[in-house]
Amino acid sequence: MKRLLDRFVGHTPNRRVEPAAQADDEGYFVTQFMERPVDLRISSAWQARALGVGAQAIDGQQGLDLLLKAWGGDALLASLPPEELQKLLEHVHFVSVPAGRELIVQDEKGDYALVVLDGLVAVDRIQPTGARARLAEAREGDILGEMSLLDAGARFASCLTLSRCTLAVLTHSTMDELAIEEPRLGMALMGAIARRLSLRMRHLSARLGALLTSA
Repeated sequence: MKRLLDRFVGHTPNRRVEPAAQADDEGYFVTQFMERPVDLRISSAWQARALGVGAQAIDGQQGLDLLLKAWGGDALLASLPPEELQKLLEHVHFVSVPAGRELIVQDEKGDYALVVLDGLVAVDRIQPTGARARLAEAREGDILGEMSLLDAGARFASCLTLSRCTLAVLTHSTMDELAIEEPRLGMALMGAIARRLSLRMRHLSARLGALLTSA
């Protein structure tokens, strides 16, 4: 009789519904996280640019060796042990791009910077007439787009590959990840970026000072 009454009131002895429902919820959320993109280092802005310029991923260790060759002399990076520097492979993306490709477009919004590891890149200011005024040529160790990486502002100039180039891609999410997961490594990388930005600003100040003096 008790079993019959249980059926009418919807009760089944020794059966717990809550854990099953909880398991279903947990499974749902786990599935959602598993379905997210695996490589979160690459920003959507760079993903679109990479497709447009025909960027090809290169061997990570090869790219890291080139980066350390170019930047390994920086005080903070040089102070880190090799095993800690190897962790850059988990956060930095390395690519090869053919000649004649626009890596950065003037006035676009940017959230990534590029370190030139090999090759030559023209840095041009596009005039209202469409003509290109050459500001500089970036070589091994130079960084492109670091100001937009830091403030997400508009690009000041366009950057065009003059030869096949090997590049390290630093995105906003890359720097955030390093700051949280590998703070010493993130600080060392940010220090290297800041030093190059400071040197560029000093050169610019010197040039402006020379122009004002001559005037």
